[in-house]
Amino acid sequence: MFGIVRPCRHALCGGLFSEWMAHLCGLCLALRDEHGHLSRLVTNYDGLLVSVLTEAQTPSAAPRRRAAACALRGFRGADVVQDQGVRLAASVSLVLAAGKARDHVADGDGLYRRRLVAAAAERVATRWSSAGGRTAQELGFDPAPLTRAVEEQARLERLPGLGLLELTAPTEEAVAAAFGYTATLAGKPHNRPALEEAGRFFGRLAHLLDAVEDLPRDRAAGAYNPLTATGTDLATARRRCDDALLGLRMAVDELDLERRALTRALLVRELGHAVSRAFAQSEQESPERTTKRPADPGGLLSLACTSLSCCTCGIYRPEWDEEHDKSCCSRFDCSGCDACGNCSNCGECCSCCGDGCCCEGCGCDC
Repeated sequence: MFGIVRPCRHALCGGLFSEWMAHLCGLCLALRDEHGHLSRLVTNYDGLLVSVLTEAQTPSAAPRRRAAACALRGFRGADVVQDQGVRLAASVSLVLAAGKARDHVADGDGLYRRRLVAAAAERVATRWSSAGGRTAQELGFDPAPLTRAVEEQARLERLPGLGLLELTAPTEEAVAAAFGYTATLAGKPHNRPALEEAGRFFGRLAHLLDAVEDLPRDRAAGAYNPLTATGTDLATARRRCDDALLGLRMAVDELDLERRALTRALLVRELGHAVSRAFAQSEQESPERTTKRPADPGGLLSLACTSLSCCTCGIYRPEWDEEHDKSCCSRFDCSGCDACGNCSNCGECCSCCGDGCCCEGCGCDC
């Protein structure tokens, strides 16, 4: 649920990380305030892009409110986003999470094979779907493309002989609808075609990267995976991702934005990092690599670490978690970074200009 765009403070220089956190925490609190604490489970990094895009198009910054201390912020308070964009992000996250939960129940994945778990998941999914739809109606957004996408995806996966892009089409259309509606909320309807195009490319990337990351596990379990179902090798999947990245960047360039830096940092640079990360992880997957990962100890320690991972929205990951190596902070020691200097330890931090915007090779406008 945490998404594919996973920046950390070492990858977003200047004030961009603080802006990103304001949207992330705003989404979490919007879910809590409107739909209860349980709904905060659907907080995800990709969903908050809807909030980022809405604010990027508006003449003035989105209104903020003061949030109380949180473990994710080192038990400090913060000013977080509170506007229509973050409510749209909450609605989209709820509807899609409900569809995903129902898909797991229908497929009998893992714990969902158990009747009590499946029944509880179905009740939660019904509640989330209703809550997301209610918020969407208040915003004037039709959630039908999102619910149709989940149903169509399940139908397509049962059909033989389909191509890879036919399988990614429902995800593309769902994200296109969500991205496109941000133009309406921001009062810039002329941005809608470019936003929908960006949404299609982002949806394709999200679907493909999810398939790439799950490929070793799906092969071992004999589970469905779009790459194996269509006979697509990793080299072909990488070409599809690179093409989608190029299309996404061109769509972002067409947008009429008031604040471009965070949008480009997330949708261009960080998404590019996500593609490289996913394929590097898949290509390096081997028995030797697998045995080096500590085993989950189980018991109270495992429960405590899982709870801490949820409380920090996935920023903390225990060493036995398969997501641990995908975190920027786990791969690099960036303690040697100055405010605007190259990192001598990892080489990931680029030089910055005076306004806190990266300017060397990362695609930001300076």
